[in-house]
Amino acid sequence: MTLQAKLDAFKASWTERVGPAVARTMSDANDALLPLATKALKAGDRFPSVKLADHLARETDISTVAAAQPVVVAFYRGGWCPYCSLELRAYQKALPEIEQLGARLIAVSPEAPDNTLSTAEKDDLSFTVLSDARGRLAEALGIRFELTEPVKAYFIKAGHDLPAHNGDGRWSLPMPATYVIAQGGVIALAHVDPDYRKRLEPKAVIEALAALRQPQAV
Repeated sequence: MTLQAKLDAFKASWTERVGPAVARTMSDANDALLPLATKALKAGDRFPSVKLADHLARETDISTVAAAQPVVVAFYRGGWCPYCSLELRAYQKALPEIEQLGARLIAVSPEAPDNTLSTAEKDDLSFTVLSDARGRLAEALGIRFELTEPVKAYFIKAGHDLPAHNGDGRWSLPMPATYVIAQGGVIALAHVDPDYRKRLEPKAVIEALAALRQPQAV
């Protein structure tokens, strides 16, 4: 089963559980983000230089990593998000193929560092998970947004206290996004979709990495 098939199956069960009114609230909020998505960094842009910390306060600048090797960046909403968990597990499964192609896989979320550790442990991840707790990288990529009041109300009811969980005091999130960065720091593939229930298949990432290894036509 593809990643998207698993996401669609969860969406169907969630919609049945919460009802059409809540489902419409989320869809309307997603649609409102379309203009933002069109302005986000794309293939051909240089990946921003921002230092992010892991749960041990070790800092990593993804653009520096990309100077030496290709990098795959999976930007997710948080470990509380079941769609994100399905995505992260799918990329964990694809990790051997990604590494065989000489690339490094890094996940990033707005969660506070301790919560990124909880996500890594819960989903049994063996790749690096970094915290963009102040949203600086999401801002630089053009994917950060503030939640609408109806979505905020649903999150509160569902027990997702984002200001406390993320530690920045804001009701904001990144649009989930996946980037393949070529060695040297230029984005080779960017997948940014305002609908958080849609994610890039690991197969597409592997194909993009394989293409980077092909000789370029002169």
